[in-house]
Amino acid sequence: MRAVWYDRQGPSREVLQLGELPDPAPARGEVLVKLHASGVNASDWRMRAGGMGPMEYPRVVPNSDGAGVVEAAGADVARDWVGRRVWLYNGQRNGRAFGTAAELIALDVDLVTRLPDRVSFAEGATLGIPCMTAHRCVFVAGPVQGRAVLVTGGAGAVGHYAVQLASWAGATVIATVSSEDKAARARAGGAHHVIDYRRQDVASEVARLTGGAGVDHVVEVEFGGNLATTLKCVRVNGSIAVYASNAERLPKLPVHDLMRRNLALHAMYLPACPLEARHRAQSDITAWLDSGERIHAVADRYPLAETWAAHDAVERGGKNGTIIVEPAR
Repeated sequence: MRAVWYDRQGPSREVLQLGELPDPAPARGEVLVKLHASGVNASDWRMRAGGMGPMEYPRVVPNSDGAGVVEAAGADVARDWVGRRVWLYNGQRNGRAFGTAAELIALDVDLVTRLPDRVSFAEGATLGIPCMTAHRCVFVAGPVQGRAVLVTGGAGAVGHYAVQLASWAGATVIATVSSEDKAARARAGGAHHVIDYRRQDVASEVARLTGGAGVDHVVEVEFGGNLATTLKCVRVNGSIAVYASNAERLPKLPVHDLMRRNLALHAMYLPACPLEARHRAQSDITAWLDSGERIHAVADRYPLAETWAAHDAVERGGKNGTIIVEPAR
């Protein structure tokens, strides 16, 4: 099969190589997927660049997420998986060296989910880490029906899915964004209220929108950088789910403030989530996809030979949606 890999960490153009690798075969409990699309996440380029620790393996095929068609099933896997359109996640993560920047992947069937016919492969490859992370962050503290949920970065890859899922589940959703274009995107996803944090005081707007009560739950894209504001927005006995803190990686935690207000803080990293939580996310995402038209933002597409450029595009930031690599191109 054609694949992209790296044998050492560093800049994408210097370390990513395109060539031929042996076709994988599905082991017990695995399926073999012919990949039509590979999603590139921030964690993919950070691992390649060395920002998430040293390489676990002498050779790595990058990228976690993808979508395609099941070509074969290993032992103990139902035969009706063969021929099914699917999306998948955690292709290359802790414990796995070979991800989705390739024509084929053999993966545990637990990490693979049916993809509805109306969702394209490129759109399916945007689900994976962004949508699974969004689901966990929205529901980790319990049901959100009838509750007020604040999603920071409500137009981002994870945030936009969090907006859509929370709205679908019956929450009143407040999203923060940084531009009019992103505000429109958050509203299209179901946000009831949108705050431009560059022009408006987020805490004051949240207080106004909630009658001074604050929100029940926060899905937080920048925990350290937003901490002071977030604490002003969440009500007593509320909760915060954190999935990133890149601007301030070592925030000073105001423990006594958290204690006095009885706030629950949930830090989230998808590969370490309990299996039952990930199964619930896959099941809920399937129901959500089946119940109506959804927004899946594909920011751009690259052929396999330009995986280095796809990584660079994600690293530069500023994209609206997920960058996709198409292994057949």
